[in-house]
Amino acid sequence: AVVREIRREYVRAARVPRDLIEEISTATTEALGAWESAREHDAFEEFAPHLERLVELKRQYAAHIDPDADPYAVLFAEYEPCLSLETATAILDELRETLVPLIEEIRASDADVATDAFEGSFDTDTQEALSREVLELLGYDFDRGRLDTSTHPFTSGNQFDARITTRFDEHDPLGALTSTIHEFGHAYYTLGLPDDDFGTPLGSHRDLSVHESQSRLWENHVGRSAAFWELLLPKLQDAFPQTSDLSPRDAYEAANQVHDENLIRVEADELTYHLHIIIRFTIERELISGDLAVDDVPDRWNRLYEEYLGLTPPSDALGCLQDIHWSHGNFGYFPTYSLGSVLAAQLYAAADREIDDLDATIRDGDFEPLGEWLRTNIHQHGRRYETDALVEHATGETLRADAFIDYVTEKYGALYDL
Repeated sequence: AVVREIRREYVRAARVPRDLIEEISTATTEALGAWESAREHDAFEEFAPHLERLVELKRQYAAHIDPDADPYAVLFAEYEPCLSLETATAILDELRETLVPLIEEIRASDADVATDAFEGSFDTDTQEALSREVLELLGYDFDRGRLDTSTHPFTSGNQFDARITTRFDEHDPLGALTSTIHEFGHAYYTLGLPDDDFGTPLGSHRDLSVHESQSRLWENHVGRSAAFWELLLPKLQDAFPQTSDLSPRDAYEAANQVHDENLIRVEADELTYHLHIIIRFTIERELISGDLAVDDVPDRWNRLYEEYLGLTPPSDALGCLQDIHWSHGNFGYFPTYSLGSVLAAQLYAAADREIDDLDATIRDGDFEPLGEWLRTNIHQHGRRYETDALVEHATGETLRADAFIDYVTEKYGALYDL
């Protein structure tokens, strides 16, 4: 397995000329500044020539690695070397076919879903203390990590020291909690990687979808579950007495409401989020193939938002300029987010089959059964297995959309009386 992983990385890197790598590095540095200015001025034309240059450079990059392959498939393999683009496309197609009509049904629903449970002002120092309490409850090892604040939440480190950052907004305590739990999932995976294999591929994480599956599993399947809110609400009410009239059901509904008017990917709920991803996946694939000209990106973006989400961005700053990824030349990255959610559902369903009354363990604040299941089936293996083999070892099947579709259909059908 070590030889397989090192060889894959070496062969890929060795095929790309040094001068092209240098040119891409220069282009991304310039593109980042242009993107920041374009977003500030709501002027896509400032970013367009830089995006066009990066698209061309990335086509060249892909051609050096495998001149006979679909260039987007080569770029996708940068982040998912063990999953085929065909598999990813089929899964994303299934999500789109399920989610577009489901969101339309939710939009038409008359269900009385609590949406104002967390309105008001919530002291950020108290939010941070509550986040620390939640991390301890979930099983985060503060002897091998810490919690800090940042503009955008992230996790960094290795199996000996995995640190979490999150952000706090006095008007959005739910955002801080879900972000902290999300980053816990990343850190918990990192801390669970095998110590003895540190410094080798076996001591590092599998592909991005696997890493994202761990954060999405804890954030959505645990942190947004009814069982978790039965556990957490008393702690929240102790921290914030203004929530004393909230019921666990109110909190659960507020944590899972569908924001069907939201245009921003990073602020999306767990349903609409994937349509944001699919739109980006569609556009960047068309850019790399040459089927879409860079100058036509804003129009294509807006038409897809109207088609999939029934929304029209009022500006490019709130549309095609909202993400940093393309300025870094990270074509092929976006699908890993949705693939991670799909895998999270598949893993959680498997854990639920094997752990006796998993809901009850969450309600009781006992996260060790789920944590041990994840360490045994995912974390301890590092990159010993390729993705399909790892997923099949854990769940009995290769990566499929079925569990995710069942999960969202059942959960949101009940929530919105569909």
